[in-house]
Amino acid sequence: MLFAVLFEDDPACGPIARKSHMGDHLAFLAAHAAQVRAAGPLLDDGQMPTGGLWIVEAAGPEEVKALVHADPFWPTGLRKAVDIRPWRQVFPPAVTQ
Repeated sequence: MLFAVLFEDDPACGPIARKSHMGDHLAFLAAHAAQVRAAGPLLDDGQMPTGGLWIVEAAGPEEVKALVHADPFWPTGLRKAVDIRPWRQVFPPAVTQ
């Protein structure tokens, strides 16, 4: 099952936490590439990160929540809120075998 994971960052610690932990965060995403199908920042009008978006394949929302909490960004306080929602890809059509 696919999930959209929407993160809202805390602007008070965003730039410092993001810069300090970006390497570990990217290594974490690479290590979990089989589950995290896509990831990237959500930007404001000035192109500054205000949160993030992941597309995750998992058995259920609890598995996604565990993945979110294992991300090095989580304990830093960078993530103010997270919203995990089931998602269905309709375009482009998913390839099935």
